Amino acid sequence: MDFGVVMFSTDEAIDPRELGRAAEDEGFESLFVPEHTHIPSSRETPFPSGGDLPREYARTFDPFVALTAVAAVTQRLKLGFGICLVVERDPIVTAKEVASLDHLSDGRVLFGVGAGWNREEMAHHGTDPRTRYALLAERVEAMKRIWTEEEASYHGDHVDFEGVWSWPKPAQRPHPPVLVGGEGPSALDRVLAYGEGWLPRSNTPDLEDRIRELHRRTDELGRARPPVTVFRAPADPAVLEGYAQAGVSRCLLNLPSAPADVVLPVLREHAELVRRFQEA
Repeated sequence: MDFGVVMFSTDEAIDPRELGRAAEDEGFESLFVPEHTHIPSSRETPFPSGGDLPREYARTFDPFVALTAVAAVTQRLKLGFGICLVVERDPIVTAKEVASLDHLSDGRVLFGVGAGWNREEMAHHGTDPRTRYALLAERVEAMKRIWTEEEASYHGDHVDFEGVWSWPKPAQRPHPPVLVGGEGPSALDRVLAYGEGWLPRSNTPDLEDRIRELHRRTDELGRARPPVTVFRAPADPAVLEGYAQAGVSRCLLNLPSAPADVVLPVLREHAELVRRFQEA
């Protein structure tokens, strides 16, 4: 089981370059960053975790910019999106950005995708919240065509374009793995439809049962079991051992969105926990 870290990378937190270097030096496999293009100042959608929306949600760096900065100062660290809000992005432009980052980083992108929860935010981008999952599916499918075909076209209900040329192609073949975020009733359907992995949060109800369901369904289809990455896994050896037994491939330990003097000690604590876990 691999271990990465996840942090809301903002203008008030540790520089992502410093964090990336430190995470690689401590032996972490990956660094994931979330995305919000903005937060509407007038919002009715409740925060899924309850309470007030944390300050960092409105201050995130663009994930492509932050991860490009990290790529430039690291060699092995994988570059994760946790998650990219594809329903708020043009698929042709986003395909170009993913391919460019993967090409320049020598194939280190882990492309987490999702439809998001903030209905006002997506509406500002012209996305109807009621059809966001269908839109997500078509945009991911269209991007895969752009990454893998010399002349790509796509004709769907929400995405429609004639043949396009787009280079560079990703360094990874056929393309960076798409990790589908979400925990709702249809989450596994989406993983099986267009994902190469599942990216659930650690507070997903009956997570280990859901993983077994995913394995059963892929076995029945005669397909390889997609890797599972647990987002914000608790720093608890007993819980981590349960994840390992359930077949989790990667755990992402959470870091506070804070300056370096707060983040780096937590990073070192996480690294020591991982070393003890792996030696046990």
